[in-house]
Amino acid sequence: MRILIAEDERSMANALRAIMTKNNYSVDTVYDGEEAVSYIETGDYDCAILDVMMPKKDGFEVLREIRAKGIGIPVMMLTAKSQVDDKVEGLDLGANDYLTKPFESRELLARIKAMTRTAASADNNLRYGNVTLNRSNYEMSAPGGAVRLASKEFQIMEYLMSNPGVLISTERLMDKIWGLDFDGDINIVWTNLSYLRRKLQQIGADVKIKATRNAGYSLEIEG
Repeated sequence: MRILIAEDERSMANALRAIMTKNNYSVDTVYDGEEAVSYIETGDYDCAILDVMMPKKDGFEVLREIRAKGIGIPVMMLTAKSQVDDKVEGLDLGANDYLTKPFESRELLARIKAMTRTAASADNNLRYGNVTLNRSNYEMSAPGGAVRLASKEFQIMEYLMSNPGVLISTERLMDKIWGLDFDGDINIVWTNLSYLRRKLQQIGADVKIKATRNAGYSLEIEG
């Protein structure tokens, strides 16, 4: 799952990023409202955390602008303010939730999960073919056994299983899993896909990660 954090206070932004990364989220971070709008418009995010008090455009302006453009990404407003009017304004503009600083990381994570949960994933599992991916413990299982996935392996598999049969480019995987600001080697994608292929074989999966030359990868049922 990929999250955008828009927070101008660098120490808070770094803390939020650490919390999200530790819990297997892919994170991009921006520090003002104009950047937030630009990233949301061009990125593929599962949700956004918007601080209310940001330079250039505040969180309310960002929310108003993206909703006016028909962007329905789940949004959590984050602020030091606790006045009821501020919460009402955010919710009226289309925010999905509102959290006041200071907060416990467990509460933040619980609210993010609740905000992004859909009926299809209410049991916290993804299934394709004979493979089940457990979002709670990052375990991938099939009739031949079960393996626990490393953070990036889990994120890649979650993305592939959420889009079965869809051709996804290496660049798309890089942006989705490592974030737009990642400047590492593209080989990191191939390495993690290699690990996943081995683990799928190890547990007797009937699905495979198919490579299409010069195009990308897709998750397919073998047959």
